[in-house]
Amino acid sequence: MKKVLITGGAGFIGVNAAKRFLGAGHSVTVLDNLSRKGTDINAKFLEDNFKGKYTFVKADIRTDNDVLKKLAAENDVILHLAAQVAVTTSVTDPRTDFDINALGTFNVLEAARAAKIKPAVIYASTNKVYGGLEHMPAVEDGNRVKFKDARSGVDEECPMDFHSPYGCSKGAADQYVRDYARLYDMKTVVFRQSCIFGPHQLGVEDQGWVAWFLIAAMFKRPVTVYGTGKQVRDLLYVDDLVDLYEKAVENIDAVSGQVFNAGGGMKNSLSLLEFLGMIDTDLHMPMQYTFSDWRPGDQPIFVSDNAKAKKLLGWEPKTDVRKGIVNLVQWLTENKSMLEQFYKR
Repeated sequence: MKKVLITGGAGFIGVNAAKRFLGAGHSVTVLDNLSRKGTDINAKFLEDNFKGKYTFVKADIRTDNDVLKKLAAENDVILHLAAQVAVTTSVTDPRTDFDINALGTFNVLEAARAAKIKPAVIYASTNKVYGGLEHMPAVEDGNRVKFKDARSGVDEECPMDFHSPYGCSKGAADQYVRDYARLYDMKTVVFRQSCIFGPHQLGVEDQGWVAWFLIAAMFKRPVTVYGTGKQVRDLLYVDDLVDLYEKAVENIDAVSGQVFNAGGGMKNSLSLLEFLGMIDTDLHMPMQYTFSDWRPGDQPIFVSDNAKAKKLLGWEPKTDVRKGIVNLVQWLTENKSMLEQFYKR
């Protein structure tokens, strides 16, 4: 049994990770300041289903350093998920983005470094650290774009090139986490994640677009497609991501200091137009949409090359993107009344 601290544990990925680690018999502490819309719903889910089996701490990684130090000393693993997660928000409020993503991660690392027995730190980074990928030209191919050189995806050797305050803050944190393993004999792993989706994802326009489109279709609301709609992302079902976290914890001595790309791969990639077509044709939920200008730092295509994670951790995605979307639709349907109230807030 491990003692696991999950920062941002009431977020979308956090609640799924907490559910998994609790189900596996680990001791779990969830830390969250509940500032993000919807975290109260996820916190209630944990309380309703795991009351008395976990610890909840309301705290802020930006300011509550004494709390972080106490919890770091008490746990074997810190799964660091707390973050500001939207590019658009980072553009309008770069200071808050920096304080949460860069300073907050620094505080978590310092708390871990101060512990007598240093906990491992697993960090959720982002593919946005690679920037716009201008050196990997893309060409249109029907309703999507593809890499001009027909590569299978982006690997960890791709140069980092931060675009947007979000890319800068997450990229700075990414490098701090990596460097603390080298400098301070700490056990850390960085996962540069693609688009994650699944149950408990309360998507909004600027983040969590898979759930956002499905929820909009459910309630017959129009959406805006930024850019051409032919931009491509690889989608990773959240259960598969948590599998990866578990493998990192189990093999921390072997992979400490490593950085991994983590996404659905080419076989689980979709363009926005392809996804909209799937919602209409396969799910029978036609929706209205309009087009607008590209958003800052948006990549025409990002698909993760997962070869390193497969080689070192024996991991690869198991959930087909279409199966994962059906699972998400089922969860959304089961929680339709809650969602209706949530989106009225």
